[in-house]
Amino acid sequence: MARIAGVNIPTQKRVQIGLRYIHGIGPHTAQKIVAQLGIDPTRRVSDLTESEVIQIREIIDRDFMVEGDLRRDVAMNIKRLMDLGCYRGLRHRKSLPVRGQRTHTNARTRKGPAKAIAGKKKVTK
Repeated sequence: MARIAGVNIPTQKRVQIGLRYIHGIGPHTAQKIVAQLGIDPTRRVSDLTESEVIQIREIIDRDFMVEGDLRRDVAMNIKRLMDLGCYRGLRHRKSLPVRGQRTHTNARTRKGPAKAIAGKKKVTK
């Protein structure tokens, strides 16, 4: 099993698909890495030689921000927005959608389960 950027890449997957298991590497980036090294896109991770795995590791370490560094950077950006007190920061702080989505009927994922309104009683006659 190849270990790149602290992630165990599944051996039965194609190289392009396996690289996507690393946080911060998507389809386009994986395709660029494979093309840069001249690896056949249909090859499996288990078919890679040790030198190819080392080359992939070096390219990712040199050119891309992945895993822990990327997560830390995103968290710091969100914290900065919250400290500034800007609109986006306030939305993050209140756990509401940040990018303009409506909240009247949707946004249950972000807001959590619906809460019952206390104090309202049904009037029967």
